[in-house]
Amino acid sequence: MKTDIDMSLVHDGHQWIVRHPTVKASGQDFSALDANLVHALRSNGQFPAGTSVNVFMGFDFDTIPTWLRQYASHYFNRYVSLEL
Repeated sequence: MKTDIDMSLVHDGHQWIVRHPTVKASGQDFSALDANLVHALRSNGQFPAGTSVNVFMGFDFDTIPTWLRQYASHYFNRYVSLEL
């Protein structure tokens, strides 16, 4: 899948957070995260309203201590297609 925007994905213990130099969004679960990201992308004006935006969310393993990363296989990356 060709992506239109690549973002960093982390979990702070309470919510999922995605970051890009020009956009940030968060949500308690992926449904809320995606809805808030749609709102952030619309507000940003980087993409026209009514378009489909393919987003890559790469989990930021730097948020996990180095010694623990070998046990963190349950973390992952996400690809989503969002309708603005």
